[in-house]
Amino acid sequence: MSEASPDLQNHALDSWRVIRGRAGLIILSFLLVFGSAAMLTYIMPRKYRGRVEMKIERLQDKVQVFERSSDNFMANSDVVVKNEFESIIKPETLYPVVDKLDLQLKWELPTRQAALGKLRSNLDTQSSIRSDFVIIEFFDKDPALAATIANAVADSYMTRRVEVESKQKESALEMLNKQITEQEQLRAQAQLKMQEAKTKAGIVGEWFSAGPNSTVPGAELRTTGDSMAVTREQAIFQADLDVETLSAEIGQLQTLEGDELVARAGGLKLDNANVAQMTGELQRLEVAREGLVNQGRGRRHPEVLANDSQITKYKELIAAAAKDHLAGLQNRLESARKRKEALEASNQDAKSELLGQQSAFNEYKTAKDDVTDIEAILRTLKTRYFETKAGLEIFKSPATIYAKAEPEGRPAKPNVALNLALGGILGLMFGFGLAFALEFMDTSIKSLDDVERFLGVPVLAVVPKNVGILHRATGFNPDAEAYRILRTNIEFNRKNRDANCITVTSGGAGEGKSTTLCNLAVVCAQGGYSVLLIDADLRRPSMHTHFDAGNTTGLTNFLTTNVRMEDVVVRTAVENLYFLPSGLLPADSAGILNSQRMSDLIEDAKSRFDIVLIDSPPILGVSDASVLANEADLTMIVVQHRRLPRQTLMRVKQTVENVGGTVLGVVLNNVDLRADSQYQYYTNYYTYYSPDNRPAAEGGKPKKRRKAAGETAPARTPGGDLF
Repeated sequence: MSEASPDLQNHALDSWRVIRGRAGLIILSFLLVFGSAAMLTYIMPRKYRGRVEMKIERLQDKVQVFERSSDNFMANSDVVVKNEFESIIKPETLYPVVDKLDLQLKWELPTRQAALGKLRSNLDTQSSIRSDFVIIEFFDKDPALAATIANAVADSYMTRRVEVESKQKESALEMLNKQITEQEQLRAQAQLKMQEAKTKAGIVGEWFSAGPNSTVPGAELRTTGDSMAVTREQAIFQADLDVETLSAEIGQLQTLEGDELVARAGGLKLDNANVAQMTGELQRLEVAREGLVNQGRGRRHPEVLANDSQITKYKELIAAAAKDHLAGLQNRLESARKRKEALEASNQDAKSELLGQQSAFNEYKTAKDDVTDIEAILRTLKTRYFETKAGLEIFKSPATIYAKAEPEGRPAKPNVALNLALGGILGLMFGFGLAFALEFMDTSIKSLDDVERFLGVPVLAVVPKNVGILHRATGFNPDAEAYRILRTNIEFNRKNRDANCITVTSGGAGEGKSTTLCNLAVVCAQGGYSVLLIDADLRRPSMHTHFDAGNTTGLTNFLTTNVRMEDVVVRTAVENLYFLPSGLLPADSAGILNSQRMSDLIEDAKSRFDIVLIDSPPILGVSDASVLANEADLTMIVVQHRRLPRQTLMRVKQTVENVGGTVLGVVLNNVDLRADSQYQYYTNYYTYYSPDNRPAAEGGKPKKRRKAAGETAPARTPGGDLF
């Protein structure tokens, strides 16, 4: 914020400077545009207004057989209102008004289309966003006719919309009636097809129950045949499970042989109940044998042999029982396989029969669903039919009029206040725009920055506008301070103290060069310097008029004859200020200025005076100023504020430098401080010190001027003798 504020302030000041500087142009533009608006408003015909306020009802344009979402309906409803608003100015609405009020004859127009065009050109309709309220306005010179036409337009719109709505609903009734007839025919065909499918499926009555076996559209049919099929599937599954179980058990027994079979016989589910007893006795005998062996009886001992004989017998019995059990298992496996095959064969036949019955049931179900769907459509169509028929008989008004048009006592057009306000605003905008456009296109020097940027030399002083000749003014003159600043800046910008000969030039005539030089000479003389002012503008001399001196004898006489300087230099009324007039205009001014005699004059003057100031003509267009710029030590350029383009001033500086001159600086002359407030700081303190506070001798103690050898005679007064 702190960084942007100075830039913003500078822009604001620049804008204010442009406005103040071109205030006259802005005021003139404002008056021209405002006056034009006032004149046009005055000559415009007065028209009265007929105004109707009504609300357009959101009626449905077309009959919708099936419901739609509320969002789409609202969006479409907004479109309907917008379309209805636009239809007010359509020919279908306005032609009945033309015919009803016989406007073609009343307005004395050649054609009906011309009457329509005039009606539309004076008709204005207004509507707010997201609002159903509409304003119809008609303007005419006759207030009664304006009100009549506005009311007629509203009535015509309502009549036309009623006709359109009625035609749409009648067309919709015909369409609905046709669709109802078609659907009834389709329903009869579907019912016939359903009855045939019911007979084919062998269905007697409506024996399907609600719930899972319901015959609503999309439901599956379930019968007792379905339950029998499930039972058969379960039996086949059980038979298959028995076969797998028996096969696994047989396979396990077939892998066992000998003692392993006997050892695991106890864990088998054998059909022989004695196997468990024999297995227990076998285990007892094996334990007894182990005891005999532990007692020291050998394998051939009678007791051991008797025990082994019994063990062998029991093993044979157990093995035989296991083999009998295996044979029984194989018989059971064979039976289980045969039962499974029988069940599968029976189930296949039942499936074929069930599929045929299910297909018939499905045909019936599909036909019944078709009948149900058609009946639902028929109910919807009949509902819409009766609703549309009732809406046609009891028709809702398409619009509600809240304010009918009545004749007004005051004309509505032209709107004087609005026209004048717009004229004033446009005038100001045009004035400001023109001012800133001219400022943008103006390439003249406007500020100190322009001088330093484009010319590359310092600004020695800023001289206000309308400054007069200082030595003719009485009392304290604050404008003299600008020239005191100029004198001080010259002193500080002179690098060589001996460079005391300064010529003053400009780019064009009338830039205040002579006045600036005259006032500078006066201020320097008042500051204690001995000053010689030479009027070298031989083409248009004017310096002698500032001192009320003659111009018949002067510089040209010195350059063309052998007269002495003392014979042509005159003393002015200002102390320490001497003046050399131009003399009569010669045939070749540049030739006599570019002479050794002129060089000797300058050298002699530099030795006799503290400051030598030479007034030269404008440097562009004539060669005199170029010669003087070469002869003088320094050249000072006077630039009138906002006059010459930058390129011209750059050319002035380049010309001085091309002839060997040295540009000391620029005096920015004739600055309007009221419009260009950026320069006011140069003069803010001019009046700070009153005459009572000034020292007796301005500028301090005068310097002692340098005197040439042998100079003892005093200066002469105007018209007097030598100095």
